[in-house]
Amino acid sequence: MLARAARELCTAQPAFAAVIVQHGVPSLRAMPVGLGSLLQIVTEQFLSLKAAHAIWLRVETKLAPFVPDHIMSCPVEELMGLGLSGAKARSFHGIAAVLRESPGFLDALAMQDDDQARKSLCALPGVGPWTADVYLLTALLRANAWPTGDLALRLAAADLFALSGPPDDRGMLELGEIFVPWRAVAARLLWAHYRGLKGLKQA
Repeated sequence: MLARAARELCTAQPAFAAVIVQHGVPSLRAMPVGLGSLLQIVTEQFLSLKAAHAIWLRVETKLAPFVPDHIMSCPVEELMGLGLSGAKARSFHGIAAVLRESPGFLDALAMQDDDQARKSLCALPGVGPWTADVYLLTALLRANAWPTGDLALRLAAADLFALSGPPDDRGMLELGEIFVPWRAVAARLLWAHYRGLKGLKQA
């Protein structure tokens, strides 16, 4: 699927061809469906890749395996001591509380279309559009997910497509129209371009 989508995207936007030549067809960057993946994405909100990775390693060591009761038994102050902000620590508890009451919540997302799944995720404490979109893209592997609020995508798009500046939410939505139904693959290509710009190892 990725190779086919990449070919179609290169037709829609020839600039993607240079990304593929330099970095190859991007990987799925797939995450397993589940609480751990969702909490990892929450951890990554508003942080650099390096900072998020360092914090997540501490969180994972402390909280794995990720089950609601175990998360809720870890005080907010202790979660903050791992590097989480107060808001993220409280979000961990809030999400865990919902999933304790509704154990099938995340599994049920597979039966929902993209819009429904996004709304369901955004109803969770501390989960906004970016977190929901990234979960749709990386855990549910929805082909048309498009995290418009992702700063790396905006910066990569501005550079690759020679825009006057990083597009805002509306600009990203308009830009994404030409990538339908493969916006998630376009996002992966733009992330690859961003990593290349920053000299980071490809995921």
